[in-house]
Amino acid sequence: MALQRSDAPPYHQEIAITASEPALSKGGNPSAGTATPAVELRGITKRFPGVVANHDINLTVQRGTVHALMGENGAGKSTLMKILYGMQKPDEGTIAINGEQTEFNTPGDAIARGIGMVHQHFMLADNLTVWENVVLGGEKLHGIGAKAKAKIKEISDQYGLGVRPDVLVEDLGVADRQRVEILKVLYRGAKILILDEPTAVLVPQEVDALFDNLRDLKSEGVTVIFISHKLHEVLSVADAISVIRRGTTVGDADPADVTARQLAEMMVGAELPSPESRESTVTDVEMLKVDGLRIAKADAEGIERVVLDDITLRIRKGEILGIAGVEGNGQAELVEAIMGMLPLDAGSVVLDGSDLSSSLTRARREAGIGYIPEDRHKHGLLLEAPLWENRILGHVTEAPNSKGVLLDPAAARADTQRIVEEFDVRTPGIDVTAASLSGGNQQKLIIGREMSHNPKLLIAAHPTRGVDVGAQAQIWEQIRSAQREGLAVLLISADLDELIGLSDTIRVIYRGRLVADADPATVTAEDLGTAMTGAATGHIESDPEAVEEDKAIAAEGTETEAEHPHHGESHDDESHDEPTDTADGTTQAGE
Repeated sequence: MALQRSDAPPYHQEIAITASEPALSKGGNPSAGTATPAVELRGITKRFPGVVANHDINLTVQRGTVHALMGENGAGKSTLMKILYGMQKPDEGTIAINGEQTEFNTPGDAIARGIGMVHQHFMLADNLTVWENVVLGGEKLHGIGAKAKAKIKEISDQYGLGVRPDVLVEDLGVADRQRVEILKVLYRGAKILILDEPTAVLVPQEVDALFDNLRDLKSEGVTVIFISHKLHEVLSVADAISVIRRGTTVGDADPADVTARQLAEMMVGAELPSPESRESTVTDVEMLKVDGLRIAKADAEGIERVVLDDITLRIRKGEILGIAGVEGNGQAELVEAIMGMLPLDAGSVVLDGSDLSSSLTRARREAGIGYIPEDRHKHGLLLEAPLWENRILGHVTEAPNSKGVLLDPAAARADTQRIVEEFDVRTPGIDVTAASLSGGNQQKLIIGREMSHNPKLLIAAHPTRGVDVGAQAQIWEQIRSAQREGLAVLLISADLDELIGLSDTIRVIYRGRLVADADPATVTAEDLGTAMTGAATGHIESDPEAVEEDKAIAAEGTETEAEHPHHGESHDDESHDEPTDTADGTTQAGE
């Protein structure tokens, strides 16, 4: 049913699809719709200097359900969950857990009330075993010996997590690490579980396994709040959906009655973007030539291990070469080798005819390599520096940042303002710190900076990780636009739909070697995921019917309004495209 929210602030009046009760056809607790809600947030407001992160948020989560929380970057999801987990205190509003109003001053208070949070970036000690990681900080619960191990095994079996207590965390894959993080919070008695972008680094088979785990959890009465940008995944696993936009709740949706396209419109006022390229722009001119790359590194025990072995690849002007692989199989080292951040044991890197194998990173930057790093906080930004200083980062010797040997702050500031406007970086100004921006706006700033130097080669490592559908569409279009003008792109992504949609060619990396290749037009995400686990080599080609089915699913929600009317209702989208000024003159934005 379509309904206009009468309680939404005047600048957020819009059509939202509402669900009075969560659909429970997916194995949830049958009494969840009528029982006391697990979580009730009423009128939550949180202000930071110059920014309203949350404004009058209302959220009801029923027990024993998977409740998805969706919204674009900067919508305020992270701030809201930090409030629920005791990391932030709201300026206004109330929190009720299982019907009892409460206040949280620390995460310890939230944990004591049965709330656990699994962050997008895992917080595990690699040099400890699984059970040591789980017990760490919770030694008083079940000791540090046999009793603790037995409890871990009991929880693992009860919820179908399949965790091996004695394995070192450094030997685990991404999916197993995530299950350890889930087990950590369950070990501490969590009955309300917050998962922040849990599928961001998983291959399709691992996503399916995680969703099976979530169904087991809710069948045991655990409540899951699931934060995600992946619309089709949310529709497949959630019992109820709440959408946040510009810091306030704009509506709820029943997954049984809403499409991915409608959700995208609720989130960002735009159609669901597709990464699919329209036409080939590949030329015959070779831009990057990598031959026989080999790198060995010492591990934690001092044992030398080969992390890249005989890597050879070519990228031509106007071509996007996608690298698929489960994280930790050499992608990061490949990027660092091309960037000059790791010394080569063997092999060569040639850009546009110039051998850069022994060049410093700065020289490679000046030669025309743009770089969108995998970890924007670690390698892409100075978080406590203002935006205009971050515009200079990595391009100190290049115009407009410098004149001769001297920096030119005035020109850098002016160009930062241009980037903010051209790349839609939503910020109160260029003097705020990078840390004050949401993740999507941080990413747009980095991409604007790199594209501003007209690179010959762009290394894009997970360019849309943790980025909402609106920012995704902008980033994809920036890459496509530069590609049409002859840019060569090395794309590394854990999002297989993004790889298949954007790439002209895909190579699969496994244990430091390129083991398979695929034509994006003839491969499914499922078969690509299989090759990433080492189960398939050589040229990967999928069944044509499966490829068409994949394309049909990806295309859902991208039809025009004429092809797929929106239940006779319409959105006034344009009024929501720019940052909203509140009554006190601050900018409505989020964490």
